Amino acid sequence: MREAFLVLIEVVAPIFAIIAAGYFCAARNIVDAAGFKGLNIFAFSLAAPALLFASGTVGHQGGGAAALAYFLAAGLLYAVVLWGARRAGMGLAAGGMLALDVSYGNTVMMGIPLILAAFGTPGLSILLTILALHSMVLLGAATVVAEIGQNERAAPWRLLKTTLLGVARNPVVMAVILAMLWSTLHLPVPGAARRTLELLGAASPPVALFCLGGSLRGFDARHAWKQMSVTVSLKLVALPLLVWAITAAMGLSELEIAVATVTAALPTGANAFLLARRYAVGTEASGASVLVSTLLSVLTLTVLLAVFRP
Repeated sequence: MREAFLVLIEVVAPIFAIIAAGYFCAARNIVDAAGFKGLNIFAFSLAAPALLFASGTVGHQGGGAAALAYFLAAGLLYAVVLWGARRAGMGLAAGGMLALDVSYGNTVMMGIPLILAAFGTPGLSILLTILALHSMVLLGAATVVAEIGQNERAAPWRLLKTTLLGVARNPVVMAVILAMLWSTLHLPVPGAARRTLELLGAASPPVALFCLGGSLRGFDARHAWKQMSVTVSLKLVALPLLVWAITAAMGLSELEIAVATVTAALPTGANAFLLARRYAVGTEASGASVLVSTLLSVLTLTVLLAVFRP
């Protein structure tokens, strides 16, 4: 109990305090929509890529096995939820969005600052491998499912093109891939360039959390609450348990198990809502899932960090 309280105060509370500050500033219009848009572009397109590239080129410590376990669990849960949604009479596109809400976590805005605060650079190094594939695999799969659901005659090349363009336009994914290539080729990073990247990257965690708080202002949990309750339960409980079971069965290290499991327990990422809005399907349920899972994750993450944190 004492350990959980210390984790809540030292790790979780500061993160949610910044999220709350963003929500308050949005609610009071202290920062308007244009301001949040600019901050979000800065965090997602510049600061976060700088942090990930700088971290990924200081001696990457693997994480491939943890990523494999993570995506085995996420892929399995995605497939099961999609199958269940179809059995329940949902359309393919709607079922795909529901499955995405269950499997897609907020790995950038919350994952980076949380893993960094709890497990330091070694933990972030493992997260980098998951981040490299997270959006490409999960958003790519959901995009393909939505395209097929809304246009059954869509050409395969069009689906492939949509997925690849989405990955190429994601600066976070590209920064991680570039960092891996840079490290693999043993290329040096000049001192001045590294310092610049570190200064930019230091702004990423607080700005991302602040923007996350501002984005929660636009979600409404009163609609589609039945579907949302199932989604949140699967995202915050079922997926972490599944990841933990697979990582433990694979005999991974304590740090790999901890990082993969905590990453799986992150709330539904806002990109899932944006994709639902793009295809105009499951929008209300997805927005509600983002809001409620973020609020409830303060409890689930506190428990997990109390168990795993060294």
